[in-house]
Amino acid sequence: MDNPWLTIIGIGEDGLSGLSEASRKALADAETIFGGERHLALADAGARGRPWPVPFDAGAVLDCRGRATVVLASGDPFWHGVGSRLAERLENGEWIAHPAPSTFSLAASRLGWPLEATICLGLHTAPFERLLLHLADGERILCLVRDGRAAIELAEWLTARGWGSSKLWTLKALGGPRESIIQYCADAYAGDPAAALVAVALEVRGAGGLPRSAGLADDLFVHDGQITKRPMRALALSVLAPRQGERLWDIGAGAGSISIEWALHGGTAIAVEAREDRAANIRKNADAFGVSHRITVIEGTAPAALSSLPPPQAVFVGGGLDAALFDRVWGLLPESARLAAHAVTIETEALVSELHRRCGGELMRIEIAHAGSLGRYRAFEPARPVVQWCVTKGSGGGQ
Repeated sequence: MDNPWLTIIGIGEDGLSGLSEASRKALADAETIFGGERHLALADAGARGRPWPVPFDAGAVLDCRGRATVVLASGDPFWHGVGSRLAERLENGEWIAHPAPSTFSLAASRLGWPLEATICLGLHTAPFERLLLHLADGERILCLVRDGRAAIELAEWLTARGWGSSKLWTLKALGGPRESIIQYCADAYAGDPAAALVAVALEVRGAGGLPRSAGLADDLFVHDGQITKRPMRALALSVLAPRQGERLWDIGAGAGSISIEWALHGGTAIAVEAREDRAANIRKNADAFGVSHRITVIEGTAPAALSSLPPPQAVFVGGGLDAALFDRVWGLLPESARLAAHAVTIETEALVSELHRRCGGELMRIEIAHAGSLGRYRAFEPARPVVQWCVTKGSGGGQ
């Protein structure tokens, strides 16, 4: 970085006095200084200051390419900040960054919380449902929030879901002369909608929370009966083996339960569903579980809907597998990708049996019975058997 034209500076509530010599020099040399109104005031940007366009548009900064330019952000620009959004559109030699302590670091140091054991979330532009996976008794969470109104809505959201006894701290102007940290109980928090908060800290109190195991209860999902039931879903996920950052194709997704659980394990999913009403259910479920940013819903019929999709690391076909669909999917799969299919009809059982002979993998017949009433007694009622075939492409089987 011999001569970068862009300097990304993290600035705190202590303004210029808290900046390094390199940061102050970059500000002094800059032709243009971008930032929020608060950042520009803290840096005394004057006539060179340009407030961020609303909605945010990095193009305004890129238009200054080749001229000395500064971007101001709160704390560490690369932790829920603007830094990464700019860097991904620039060559390495074009920019340099001077971060300050992040809001998370300042908040943890004030509360005495070990940052490595504290969950840090940016909720200023994300739904509160992103919290769902982390809500458990005793968990400590730091959340960036949009404003005072958002803090009130967060407290109401927690209370409505049974977490109202959680401790809640509002944090404002951390690191500056107007710093304020006040503790409340979530169900008693009224707050000031106009407060210029930067973060909310939570020490979660309550029972329950979302289980981390595969096979969530069916009644957690919106569905019309077309859903991979809990036991079968758990078995499917065990062979699909979700991993952080991997992509799933969920073909004939129904309620999207496989996609939802895959996303909860850290992956992304493309749910392909032919029916409009079921595609709407998938979107509702993705919103409710806080994973809408990880799931793309495609309304269409496979295999036609698959042609332009990015390649997956795993594919699930919950029903409707036929030879044409298999041939298309198999041809699109990269080496080492995993495929799992469930068959409930005699015809599909015959197909997966032949595919198992040709391509290898594991073929398993699953029969489950649930206890139910039989007069004055109880008896096991068998569910329809399911045949599960799973295979990894390139694992040594035939083609």
